[in-house]
Amino acid sequence: MIDSIQALEAIYGLPHERAVRKQISFLNDDYQAMVRLSPLVIVSSVGADGLDNSPRGDKPGFVRILDERTLALPDRPGNNRIDTLRNVLHDPRVSLLFIIPGIGETLRVNGTATISDEPALLESFAVNGKPAKTVLLVTVEAAFFHCSKAFVRSNAWNPETHVPRSALPSAGAFHKRLNDASSTQKATTGKRRNGCVIASLKKGLMISYRTKFWSCKSYPTSKSKIISNRETPVSKF
Repeated sequence: MIDSIQALEAIYGLPHERAVRKQISFLNDDYQAMVRLSPLVIVSSVGADGLDNSPRGDKPGFVRILDERTLALPDRPGNNRIDTLRNVLHDPRVSLLFIIPGIGETLRVNGTATISDEPALLESFAVNGKPAKTVLLVTVEAAFFHCSKAFVRSNAWNPETHVPRSALPSAGAFHKRLNDASSTQKATTGKRRNGCVIASLKKGLMISYRTKFWSCKSYPTSKSKIISNRETPVSKF
C-alpha cells in the first residue's frame, strides 16, 4: 500500500511545469469565459457526517461572476436535503467543477463559501418570478482548467454512446424499491414507511417538477403527458 507522498511520487513523478502553472488564485478572462458557458457545475463539500458531491444545473452562466475572486451560485427549490448548505455551515471549504457540453476541458475552482439570504441578491437571481432560495458566495482560492482526457477516453459527448433512459429504472421505480425495502424493517426513527406504487410516485415527481422548478415549460402539464413522459430524465437531482 502507498502510505507516503514520496512513495506516490516515485510512481508518478513530479507534475509538468504547465500543470502547475495553470493554477492561479483568481479567475482570469479564459476561466471566466468557461464559467459563463457552463450550464452544469458539481459542488463538493465536507460536513460533520462526511463528504458530498451535488450537481447544480441551469442556463449557461447561471453561476454569476461578482469579481475575479468571487462567484455567486443560486440555490433553487429542490428536495430540501440541502446537504451542501449544511456542510458549508460546518466547514466552508468547497470545490466546484464546471462542465460545458461538447467541450472536453473543465474548470476546477477551490475556495470557501458562505450562504446569503439577502433579499436583493435573491431577487436578482429570480427566474419566471421565482427568486433563489439562497445564494452560495464562493471566494476563489485556486482555479485551473482540467484537460480533456477524461471526456476523450469516455467519449461522453458522442450521442452514439448515450445510454437510452430505458436502460435504468425510472426515478419512481427507484423510490418504489427503496420504500419496499424499508417496509420490511424499522427505520432509524422507529417508524415504518408506507409503500406506494410507481405510477403514483412518477406523477408526484412530475407535479413537483412543474410547480417547484423555475422552468415550468420543460415539463408535462397534463395527466396524459405525465404518463407518456414518465421516463423523461431530469437533471435537477
